Amino acid sequence: MTDSMIPNTPQDEVSRLMQAAGDALTDSMVERLSITASNALEVVDKLNDEDTKDAILTALDRLGELHRIGALGTLFDTVALLHAARSASTDNIVERLFTFIEHMLNTVGNENLASLVDDARMALDEAVEETANRPVSGGMLATLSMLGKPECQRALQFMLCFTDKLQSRQRDQG
Repeated sequence: MTDSMIPNTPQDEVSRLMQAAGDALTDSMVERLSITASNALEVVDKLNDEDTKDAILTALDRLGELHRIGALGTLFDTVALLHAARSASTDNIVERLFTFIEHMLNTVGNENLASLVDDARMALDEAVEETANRPVSGGMLATLSMLGKPECQRALQFMLCFTDKLQSRQRDQG
């Protein structure tokens, strides 16, 4: 018997392929394929909307631009970093972060600290102005003479005591 004599036998290869695919598909496979095709057509239909079309074309243009300048990798790295930070942030971490920010604002916002900073800035400005106009006499004897003055000795003692206390506090904290 030849192929032409067998009933329901397709004559060309495309027809045979279609018949084989039809025979292999189960009802659930056909249902899933029709749902997928329906969803795909719905997406394609949304592209007919001018705003959606413009938004997608703009996004594609910007994506191409990011790729050309090499920023696409940076963008995805930033998104991954933000995602990791969001995933890692527990209620306890967020609470501690806000406590830290509140403490810093209270410290920086303290009126005494603001007054101290302002006084220090004004004292530095005055010292710069005063020493800039003062004639300088050079040499070792002039320096030794200046070291003999009580205000210079007090200033040196203050600076030595200040640095000692600062180093002590740093050691205790570390």
